[in-house]
Parts: sequence; C-alpha cells; structure tokens
Amino acid sequence: MSNSVTLANAKLTGVGAYLPQKIVTNDELATRIDTSDEWIRTRTGIRQRHLASEEETSVFMAKKAALAALDYAQLKPEDIDGIIVATSTPDQVFPSVAVRVQAELGMTQGFGFDLSAACSGFIFALSTANNFIKARQAERILVIGVEVFSRLLDWSDRTTCVLFGDGAGAVILEANAKKGEGLLSTKLHSDGRYGDILYVDGAAGNSDSKAKLKMNGREVFRHAVTHLADAVEEALSEQGLTGADIHWLVPHQANQRIIDGVARKLQLDANQVVVTVDRHANTSAASIPLALSEAVKDGRIKKGDLILMEALGGGLTWGSALLRF
Repeated sequence: MSNSVTLANAKLTGVGAYLPQKIVTNDELATRIDTSDEWIRTRTGIRQRHLASEEETSVFMAKKAALAALDYAQLKPEDIDGIIVATSTPDQVFPSVAVRVQAELGMTQGFGFDLSAACSGFIFALSTANNFIKARQAERILVIGVEVFSRLLDWSDRTTCVLFGDGAGAVILEANAKKGEGLLSTKLHSDGRYGDILYVDGAAGNSDSKAKLKMNGREVFRHAVTHLADAVEEALSEQGLTGADIHWLVPHQANQRIIDGVARKLQLDANQVVVTVDRHANTSAASIPLALSEAVKDGRIKKGDLILMEALGGGLTWGSALLRF
C-alpha cells in the first residue's frame, strides 16, 4: 500500500453499561474487616462499590452492556463484525467471554476474542479494534470491558478488598470517521519487570477459584503517576495538542489521588474530569467504559468534544487514547 494513503480512524457510535444490583458501602465493609469509611475515603475516594451475585457472571454483565450500546447506536447484533472483550476475570479459561457473548446475542457471523491487559485492558482493546477497522478487516466492532474482581479478592485483606468493584461497559466503533474525528491516537506500553507489584496468584475469575489479588500499593501509585503523565503527553503531542484542548478526561477509576494528579498536570478543572470511583470503586478494564457511558448519557460529553482516556494496570501495562466524540 502506498505511504500516501491514510486510513480513517474508527468513530464511536454506541455506549452502554451494566452494574450489579448489590451495592456495598464502606460502612458495611467496616462491619466485616478492620477498616472505616473515613480510612477508605481519605486514601482512595471510594464510598461504595457494586458486587456481582452468582448469576451476574462476566458473560451476563458483558451481554447487558453490549445490548445497551447496541440500543444507543440503534444497531442490531447482526450489524456487528467482531467483539473484543477486555477482562482479567473470564468465567472460563476458554471459550472466551467474547464468543459466549456472541452466542448470547444470537450472532453467527464475525469474530470474538478476549484481551488481557488488567486495568489497561479497555485502552488496549480500543486500539486493537481501531486497527482492525483501519485495516478494513471490520466495519463495526463491539468493545467491552468487564470484570468480577470481587471473586479474586482476599476479603480479609483490607488493603486490597476495599478497592475493587464489579461491572461492565461497552462501546461500538465504526469505520469512516471524518478527518479529525474518532480515535485520533492510542498509545500502549508495558514493562514486565514490574509484574510482581500487582498480580493475581492463579487464574480464572469464577467463584470457585483460589486465585487472589496481590498488590504493592505504594509502588503501583508511584509508577502510575509517572507513566500516566507520560502516556497523556505522548498522545497529545502526536496530534499537536495540549491539555488546553481537552474537554474531558475520562481516566481509569483506581484512586482519586491519581486522577487528581493527572488532571493537575493537564491543568484541567475538576469539572472536566469524569469521576465514578466514589460509587463504582476500581472496576479494572470496565472502569473507563462505565465512566464514558455515564458522561455521554447524562449529556456532559457532547458531539465534537475531545476526550482523553488513560489507564495503568498489572503487568505493568499502561496507555492512553484520544477521541473526538
């Protein structure tokens, strides 16, 4: 292909979300473990989280978010060419969550696969879907982030169990964004030397799994501040933009202090940052699409707005995405 040919980025045409019915507050957790609402809120910004029931599996929640995104975009399952699911908590080692959702939606065409990049998974999945579309291998792709982290937590460890929640978020990417619109840039990184500061000691996100999440919170925080700032700057500079051009920051919802730090570096006002960590806690790969869906559906994010998304997760993995909505 000639170097003069520029392939169009994907545009975002659908958003959807699903949160489990059960809400657990900090005060409720304090009746089970040695913690308090004040201790959790001052360190993380979290007030509550949604926890999945036995019936609310990764496939169940992913399907619900997918249906909501299809409804928003006024599309049917047969209009979709592929499904990419970002998750660290599949219901089974295989088949993937994606092909289970494909079957649940009644799709017999296209492809489906899961992608594992921990809390950065949604950014990685967005980039992957965008490249499929730019390469003209698909016209429409459903990108889903879903997690049931509650099944990976040691509920006696107050340093980790208070941080996470469950949920699913979905978007639809379509071909033929106009010049200057759609996914303008995605930047992906990983550094396996730091794999032991945030990991799960085992596999599979089902309720019978013995796998438990382990984290060195201090080290994760240190790397997050540095790497996220670099990824954000990288995405903006490639497009000749600065923080002043951003309408909305939609960050991974891990910790309010990290979110505030990135916003300060971009010189953004607090009202330009979409925050759900207080109500959702850290839903890993689901956190960005959950926040994005909320801000689109409540009218904050409008057509033409420039949106910056960023995340860091176990691996370490990190990345950013710049989207003109």
